[in-house]
Amino acid sequence: METTAIPIPDYPRGITFEQVWAGFMEDRERQKEINLQIEKDRKEANRQREKDREEADRRREKDREETREMIKALSRQMGHLENRFGELAEHLVAPGIAQRFNELGFQFDSMAPGGEKLFDEKGKVKAQVDLVLRNGEYIIAVEVKTKPVVDDVQEHIERLAVLRDHWSKKGDTRKLRGAIAGAIFPQDVKIAALRSGLYVIVQSGDTMKLELSDNFVPREW
Repeated sequence: METTAIPIPDYPRGITFEQVWAGFMEDRERQKEINLQIEKDRKEANRQREKDREEADRRREKDREETREMIKALSRQMGHLENRFGELAEHLVAPGIAQRFNELGFQFDSMAPGGEKLFDEKGKVKAQVDLVLRNGEYIIAVEVKTKPVVDDVQEHIERLAVLRDHWSKKGDTRKLRGAIAGAIFPQDVKIAALRSGLYVIVQSGDTMKLELSDNFVPREW
């Protein structure tokens, strides 16, 4: 029986230490390159995150600035509306209010429908009132609101104290009383105003009317 000889590959013989060391160094250099690439990718990712953060911060600041500008614009519009409402009080509300008080026997001979501002020594406004009625004995300072709230009652009381002090220093010692007028007047605000001794003036159709409780006693400053 014949047999077939299988050739044996001619493997390199005798791998030297230098060859092993060279292979080790080659792997080490390759690992360094890999580590450098990883570090490069990490830094690039950090730079991108920082860039994204800065961009987000810029967008937020832009949004805040736009919001501030919108608030300023709204404030300007509100100021314009307040001025327009002041004109409305001057031409529509004031005559009706004066007539209602005159029906109570006051007979006011002076009316400042455009309101009055009081200034301190530095020229800063320290008090402002929408309507002032005067005769020889009384002054009635009227605060006009579209829809008064309870806080308006206390604010007007504080305003009246400032007015009293200011006018007394000017030599005007006439009795000072206060009133609040409103187009929409919630019941709790009416009660708070009347209990504080303030006249309550409400819109009635195209004019104004006084709403006073049976036990109402006006406060004087």
